Amino acid sequence: MTIKEIAELAGVSTAAVSRYFNGGSLSDEKRKIIGKVVEEHNYTPNALAKTMRTGRSGQIGVIVPTIHSDSMTQILTGIDEILKANDYSFILCCTDGEQEKEVQYIENMQRGGMDGIILMGTYMTPHLKDAIENSIIPIVVTGQSFSGVSSVYHDDVHSMKEITLLMLEKRDKVAYIGVDEKDEAAGQARRRGVEKAFDERGIGLDKLIKAVSPFTVDGGYKEAMSLLEKYPDLNGIVCATDMIALGAIKAIKETGRKVPKDVSVTGVGNIWPGMMINPPLTTVKLYFEECGRVATKQLLGMMDADETDVPISNIKLGYQIIERGSI
Repeated sequence: MTIKEIAELAGVSTAAVSRYFNGGSLSDEKRKIIGKVVEEHNYTPNALAKTMRTGRSGQIGVIVPTIHSDSMTQILTGIDEILKANDYSFILCCTDGEQEKEVQYIENMQRGGMDGIILMGTYMTPHLKDAIENSIIPIVVTGQSFSGVSSVYHDDVHSMKEITLLMLEKRDKVAYIGVDEKDEAAGQARRRGVEKAFDERGIGLDKLIKAVSPFTVDGGYKEAMSLLEKYPDLNGIVCATDMIALGAIKAIKETGRKVPKDVSVTGVGNIWPGMMINPPLTTVKLYFEECGRVATKQLLGMMDADETDVPISNIKLGYQIIERGSI
């Protein structure tokens, strides 16, 4: 069927049918009549025709570093919720942690007619900076705050400071297992939060024991094992992520120690496995679904803005300390 045929069956103009499909102004009566015809004939608008007519494909691209992540799943849930409400869908691409794939996907999505891009959990490189600046479609980054790029990110410094202060109220020999500092949020910002807590308590940074792990349970396990061997009197481990914390708890138990009697542990992320272990993990709850919602609204707003005046905004979300048995 064509729009003209639908218009004839509904007894309305083709312009009215076009407004129906594109969300334009239309009386309730006409919308109801057109909707009935569309439903009876199971009509679906041709996507390519819609793109040629409106300049929009009705799709955005989402680029993630991994799909094996509870936080990514939550962010995608938030993205999907807002897109569905606005008659949009998304195409998902996973880089598997390979930085150059981000640039490749950004370029491919522009050629593929995406209306915008959400880029998750990355770190800035000169190549990526050029790709974002040269993009002909709007881009929003989640989880990081980059100058000149719209973003939605978390309060990594203050959340880590607060949970470290909680640890220091209970323990006097504390280690921090962080991540690669190429990551400005989880790496640099969370490490600064730990240092601020030590400074506020009047503890010299020379007393802070530090290690660096991949974003994995296995990485947390290996680093915690090494720390426990080197510092037998260690009684607190602050971790940059929940996955690292789960690995640390495994190491503590395998050395014959108990959590939290002998060693307390904290994480960041509030992922579901942390709630299931015994004792359950004390952590920072970050609002990942809200991050997805806000980023999508931000992107849709940029897509609707005048091309000569695209707003750049950096939105910082809050957090909540969830105190459970591991501390």
